[in-house]
Amino acid sequence: MKCIFSIMTLFFSTTILSQNPLTIPIWPNGTKEDNGITLPEEIIEGGRLLNCRTAEMYVYLPDEEINTGTAVLICPGGGYARQAMQHEGYDFAKLLNRKGIAGIVLKYRLPNGHANIPLSDAKEAMRIIREKAAEWNINPHQIGISGFSAGGHLAATLGTHFEEQNRPDFMILFYPVITMNNRLTHKGSKENLLGNGIEDDNFSNEKQIRKTTPPTLLLLSDDDKSVPPANSILFYNGLKEKGIKASLHIFPSGGHGWGCNKDFPYYQIWQELLFNWLNTQDLLNKK
Repeated sequence: MKCIFSIMTLFFSTTILSQNPLTIPIWPNGTKEDNGITLPEEIIEGGRLLNCRTAEMYVYLPDEEINTGTAVLICPGGGYARQAMQHEGYDFAKLLNRKGIAGIVLKYRLPNGHANIPLSDAKEAMRIIREKAAEWNINPHQIGISGFSAGGHLAATLGTHFEEQNRPDFMILFYPVITMNNRLTHKGSKENLLGNGIEDDNFSNEKQIRKTTPPTLLLLSDDDKSVPPANSILFYNGLKEKGIKASLHIFPSGGHGWGCNKDFPYYQIWQELLFNWLNTQDLLNKK
């Protein structure tokens, strides 16, 4: 009876976690650095989070019978001034769950001119995921990172500035900010990240690619007026120069910030491209 009870407890615990995210603080004992934001955190229209000064992650686990062991740390965008937690966060995590992938949404501290703060949150989040991998039925060698717009910049920053323990195994970048080059960057993201008038090539990620930067998928629209497509093209070319596997898909229309919005004309197509690419990386095989 004890054995049956234990099995049932495990089953129901897994089912509950697959439906409701587990909230994990990134820095339960506090942080050394502060982003200087004193305004209260608040959610505004469209599920956008303002004034983020505490880091957490929300863990959505797939049903055990379809679990692939793959996980994705998700960085919502918002110009490093806010975070689009709904359509670039929770919705994407749930979409991944349906394919047996754990979706882990990162609520990172906004930089407010303290450029290393979001990166330190992403690094620590990746470390925690690997530490919890067995508990969450995740393969520690199948943990990637994804990001949208400025969140794509954060994801690409981790993919080019990692230590061994927090290296992502793959990257999925949606219309990402990549460069700090004034002609091509998203000026709001750059200013919020670095501060007014600050130049720092360390965060021009096309210049920081290493031979160990992970395989990358890039998805964006040709008519993006916010983040020039040249950002993704620069990154793709840099990856290929280092011999890194990469795929680049540019849709003819759609603009910027479409995320998981169902009215995006290529909503079904980008999902097919994403899951086909993950399959080529052997990341969709059931455990």
